[in-house]
Amino acid sequence: MLEVALRHRFGQAGSWRASRRDGFALDLAFTAPGAGVTALFGPSGCGKSTVLAAIAGLLRPAEGRVTLDGEALLDTARGVAVPPERRRCAVVFQDARLFPHMSVETNLRYGLRRAPPGAPGPGFEEVVALLGIGPLLGRRPARLSGGERQRVALGRALLARPRLLLMDEPLAALDAARQGEVLPFLARLRATARLPILYVTHALEEVDALADRLVLLEGGRLVAAGAVEELSLRTDLPLAARRDAGAVLPCTVAGHDPHRGLTRLAFAGGELAVPLREEPVGTRARVRLRARDVAVAVTEPRGLSTQNLLPAVLAAIGEAPSPHEVFLRLQVGPSALLSRVTRDSVERLGLVPGMAVWAVLKAVSFDRAGAAPPAGGLDT
Repeated sequence: MLEVALRHRFGQAGSWRASRRDGFALDLAFTAPGAGVTALFGPSGCGKSTVLAAIAGLLRPAEGRVTLDGEALLDTARGVAVPPERRRCAVVFQDARLFPHMSVETNLRYGLRRAPPGAPGPGFEEVVALLGIGPLLGRRPARLSGGERQRVALGRALLARPRLLLMDEPLAALDAARQGEVLPFLARLRATARLPILYVTHALEEVDALADRLVLLEGGRLVAAGAVEELSLRTDLPLAARRDAGAVLPCTVAGHDPHRGLTRLAFAGGELAVPLREEPVGTRARVRLRARDVAVAVTEPRGLSTQNLLPAVLAAIGEAPSPHEVFLRLQVGPSALLSRVTRDSVERLGLVPGMAVWAVLKAVSFDRAGAAPPAGGLDT
């Protein structure tokens, strides 16, 4: 388990050495489990990368304690500050930072040479296969795409056999196509590498696709922490103000209908029809059901083009960021969804908690949040 508690204030604005960080204060504490992906999420400038730097030993905070599996990497009260090179925290930055004069293979083997003798972890061939970089081994970084460079940087980090993998917005410098190229490999890493991963991002789609746990930051403070699915339903958080706010639903691929171009996703409470996906039947998946895409009917709709009509119970009516709208919490069996509707709709339909209603969702409205590949893979 990773335990983090940090307090730090940058210099006062107005001094001759002032920078854009002067006056910023960090004061937070959180924990991350011993495996899986914990995302540090929030707007630019909220302190995400500062936290990562303090954990890696690249920043010495004014006060703080960082422990990994009970071992103190930092404890300012006791005067403990393990040097960065001895913390075994591998960092993957926005820019790949590969050695330009080395081939891909030599860059990777550099990471392997930095691994402590006898440290458990994946072998060279395993990492190459996991990241699909076999055809790139003879190339120099200048001949790689941005997505390929990030995959090589990730491979080099893994071969150093870290105890903790830190990723600082690794997709931020890539265009949408290159992000789409790298995300499946990160999802595969999440499912196969048995080590804690701390992932910094301000992109909610990356959280949905990769994270098991979410740490929400704002202005250097902790706003909330918990499972991604749990926090996606919290209408009291800043996430609720986003247009893509909505429930993240764990599902399993139940079947495909190529002729109709649809895939059936089973969840606890029913099934959803979504645009055709590639994953085999039985694959675990997640989808984001945007609250603004979930309509509500008080009687069973007939003659609609909409694929998904789910019987539900209106569990609660809550405030929305707009004074003219509300969030409806809908219970579909043991699963919960959110619907964002106008106050006028609540009055017209006579909606009150406890009512039986129908949740109406178009198949094309689903945001694909991610899929967990089959078990197996890296031995860490």
